[in-house]
Amino acid sequence: MCSQTCSSETSQIIGRSVSAETVRNVIRQAGYKSRVARKKPFISLQNQKKRLEFAKTHQLKTNNFWNKVIFSDESKFNIFGSDGRRTVWRNPKTALAPQNLRPTVTHGGGSVMVWGCMASTGVGNLVFIDGIMNHIVYLDILHNNLKESAKNFGLDGNFIFQHDNDPKHTARNVKMWCFFHCKQQLHTPSQSPDNNVIENLLATLETAVQKHKIRNKAHLKQVLQEEWGKISSDTTKKLVESVPRRLEDIIKAKGHGN
Repeated sequence: MCSQTCSSETSQIIGRSVSAETVRNVIRQAGYKSRVARKKPFISLQNQKKRLEFAKTHQLKTNNFWNKVIFSDESKFNIFGSDGRRTVWRNPKTALAPQNLRPTVTHGGGSVMVWGCMASTGVGNLVFIDGIMNHIVYLDILHNNLKESAKNFGLDGNFIFQHDNDPKHTARNVKMWCFFHCKQQLHTPSQSPDNNVIENLLATLETAVQKHKIRNKAHLKQVLQEEWGKISSDTTKKLVESVPRRLEDIIKAKGHGN
């Protein structure tokens, strides 16, 4: 919008000296507010084409199709919240007040990696991943959790499994297991969080977890499990119902992110 250079530009136009603060006050009065710019992953031209192709291929799928999809993803949760910048509302000279501080410890305090899945009818198992997440670990997660979750969804033997094109998801042994146990698959393109509604669910989970004062990894796991269990089927149903609109948005944006 307008930076501090506005003051010099304005003085050239109206022939008088105007301070940068005066310009900022006018901008505020007009309804504009300073905000931290949102981070948005870069989407390559190749992935834009893949996203657009995926959206066009699936835009006419009915609710009956999407209600059979089991969405899945992995996510990392830090003991002291996300890695990104966070802001607080505070009075002047209260920066060091306990309620305005974001606690940190040496090396970030640790984190917990989870795998989760959801369908229109609710959430499935939440699995904690210890160590490095590779195709062997991923295969073990699917073998021990996917069918059980599908049964709880009421989709036993009749579901479409969604996962993206991450190398561990497309490894040969994973492909072989899926061939025999979940032949119907939905591979969403890379750099497409808007295609995978469980990412919204995991973001909601993180917000809920950040309201707790997490003490250690064990406590973080406990809170994650508790908050995951509170997610209602109404929430998951609305997310799945939003998929067609998301695809329309991708088509309108010609593959760009929203």
